[in-house]
Amino acid sequence: MSVVSRSAVFSLIPLAAGLGLLGVGSTAAHGQSYDLSGRTVAIYNIAGEVKVEAGSGSNVTVEVVRSGDDADKLTVEVGSLGDAQTLRVIYPDDRVIYPSLGRRSRTELRVRADGTFGGNSRGGRRGRGDRVTVAGSGSGLEAYADLTIRVPKGQHIEIYLAVGQASITNVDGEILIDTHSADVTASGTTGSLMVDVGSGQIAVTDAQGEVNLDTGSGGVEVTGVQGRSLLIDTGSGSVTASDVDISDLDVDTGSGRIRVERVKATDIRLDTGSGSITLELLSDARNIEIDTGSGSVTITVPESFGASIDIETGSGDIELGMPVTTRRWSRDHLSGTIGDGGTRLSIDTGSGSVHIRRSN
Repeated sequence: MSVVSRSAVFSLIPLAAGLGLLGVGSTAAHGQSYDLSGRTVAIYNIAGEVKVEAGSGSNVTVEVVRSGDDADKLTVEVGSLGDAQTLRVIYPDDRVIYPSLGRRSRTELRVRADGTFGGNSRGGRRGRGDRVTVAGSGSGLEAYADLTIRVPKGQHIEIYLAVGQASITNVDGEILIDTHSADVTASGTTGSLMVDVGSGQIAVTDAQGEVNLDTGSGGVEVTGVQGRSLLIDTGSGSVTASDVDISDLDVDTGSGRIRVERVKATDIRLDTGSGSITLELLSDARNIEIDTGSGSVTITVPESFGASIDIETGSGDIELGMPVTTRRWSRDHLSGTIGDGGTRLSIDTGSGSVHIRRSN
């Protein structure tokens, strides 16, 4: 493992026998720049802003700008860990002060001795690591690092950030971003995009491919997704999606409203423990499953829509704005067929009304 000082300029960093080359570093005008090569590149940083952009050439380039009163105490390590070439910003303290976090905010995480954190220990049993607290004020190491990461086409890139914010723009590849407490935005991505946020908002626009978004606490907003799948999971937070054209749509929120508009999808599953669900379909689907513990359900369907329906509500009305051939109809349960019955539609709400209507 090599430690790169803030002022170091080098052309090649040798690894231990059998590990190959790590990277190339140089001093940039506003920080230090590193080149990383390999099928998988992983970046670790405890605090700061991360910008991920499309890059040229065959290497991932990372510009690191260190700031704060104790910025000179931060070091950068690059090297191969497990299956990835890595860049890790090392914070030599168990209490980090990041003023942008806010005076009353704090986040705790475990950081391993090699600077890695999160679920991937990079192919080895390195333990859970030491507890590190990141706070907006108080005593501790006042330092953070802002990163600009440029990613070539087809690259597998993993980014681990404890606190701050992250943005991804026009990247074509396999992208994973994992944060503890940070808002994440992405636009113009192609390939696969996976975002996992402990606490924070996620916003995605104009994505093509597979999109998987997960936040423990925070809202999710998606506009313009095309491709194989869109999977959204939030422990607590509303979900809004529009202009979606995919095969599989799966939205699950423990508590929060779900609103999905202008959708074309083959299989749709919408589930919320507490909150209303609104779905606007532009075309027929193969299978639609909607479940809410408490909240109303409103579905707008195209004129040609046909479905085999099964609707159950513990408390609420069932209103259909179209003819139905019924098999069973009571106050809280309706099963039957609309049109050609081509779509399988199942709706279950513990408390709330159900409305199905045709688009104007």
